[in-house]
Amino acid sequence: MTLFYEILFILLSYFLGSIPVGYLLTKYYTKKNILELGSGNIGSTNVRRVAGKKIALITQLLDMLKGLLPVSLYLIFNPKISIPYYILILALAAIIGHDFSIFLKFKGGKGVNTTLGASILLAPYSVFIAVTIFFIIKWKFKYVSLGSIAIAITLPLIEIIIHGLSPIFYYLSICFFLIIILHLKNISRLIKGTELKAK
Repeated sequence: MTLFYEILFILLSYFLGSIPVGYLLTKYYTKKNILELGSGNIGSTNVRRVAGKKIALITQLLDMLKGLLPVSLYLIFNPKISIPYYILILALAAIIGHDFSIFLKFKGGKGVNTTLGASILLAPYSVFIAVTIFFIIKWKFKYVSLGSIAIAITLPLIEIIIHGLSPIFYYLSICFFLIIILHLKNISRLIKGTELKAK
């Protein structure tokens, strides 16, 4: 595969990640602009507040698929690539697309579901443990954001415990910083005690 096509597929992964599933589904089923409601976020948590559980679940699955698809296609076809760690760049492109969608003036979601989708085949143990911890924290404290922050911390932590300073650890560390940066307002509200709990 030539460098042109390698870069092209990175851009396609970004555009796939940029598809604002939560925005589109909420607009279609409720005629509401999710960017102006709740937290203003297009992720499944805010979709649940605005459009209900069913649309939120569909959003969650499709957001995960946005990350899973480019990684899966790469692993299936396994093309010869000149760019080092190409699969990790593809995964990050999809995540960054979701976080900063070109279709929403570079607004987007907080990247948790897309990160999980992109990482499940790259770091399955880390993803499984992180998701387990998420559900425990959500059940115990009722804060989705706290569980999401725990996912961000757990992913690179488990990876370095299992595989040491691997390329996937560095990839998951970038994911950690992206998720934390996009949750800064949530962290502030958690500290102040004003964060909304899950119903």
